[in-house]
Amino acid sequence: MKRTHYSYEHEKLREWLKQQREERGLSIRAAADLVGRHHSIIGKIEQERKRIDIAEFVEYCLVLQADPHEGVDVLIEALTKSRGKKN
Repeated sequence: MKRTHYSYEHEKLREWLKQQREERGLSIRAAADLVGRHHSIIGKIEQERKRIDIAEFVEYCLVLQADPHEGVDVLIEALTKSRGKKN
């Protein structure tokens, strides 16, 4: 059950987060400023070089004014699809 940041599920969550940022017209640097983190952290998350923990995820969603529940739904859907591929 150990996941890497290169998993299908994480890719879908990462894509959703990037889409949320872009829909709000924010650059990586602008989003990072709102979160209070260095822009490289946001870049690494979006480029699949860093996993995001649950607290970071919720904080980032709140800053983006995105519904974290929607992001969790994206993750659940990806996990369900991934499990179906393995069986």
